[in-house]
Amino acid sequence: MKIIVDDLLGPEIINFLEEHVEEMRAVTPLESKHALDLEGLRKPEVTFWTVVDGQTVLGCGALKRLDAEHAEIKSMRTAPAHKRSGIASHLLTHIISEARKAGYSRLSLETGSFEFFEPARRLYQKFGFTYCSPFADYTEDPNSVFMTKVL
Repeated sequence: MKIIVDDLLGPEIINFLEEHVEEMRAVTPLESKHALDLEGLRKPEVTFWTVVDGQTVLGCGALKRLDAEHAEIKSMRTAPAHKRSGIASHLLTHIISEARKAGYSRLSLETGSFEFFEPARRLYQKFGFTYCSPFADYTEDPNSVFMTKVL
């Protein structure tokens, strides 16, 4: 298993992200869906990582620059067959380390408020993220939860 910076051109990661967006559409009202599409993930302010085992995509995550000191975690996902196997923790450790190396002093994220997202919220809490108000362009939304961590 390794973590690579991904250019988002391979069919495996494209399919993986399409499944992610479809899953988010199935559990989140459209007005509360904040998952970035491929175009959004390919922007220069976003670094995208894929966790792979050979050609198999096990998970992914991204870091979006908000300003010189603040970045947002985006598109964290583990393949359904590999959930609860430590992939998300491994990837989140990597993203936090890369954020520190890049000089960010704060990381924030948005995730869902539904039961479906409870494992994600527990993961972020385990890594020291705390609940916060909306940040960047987000607004209050009963379907969203906002979390942040000082690095």
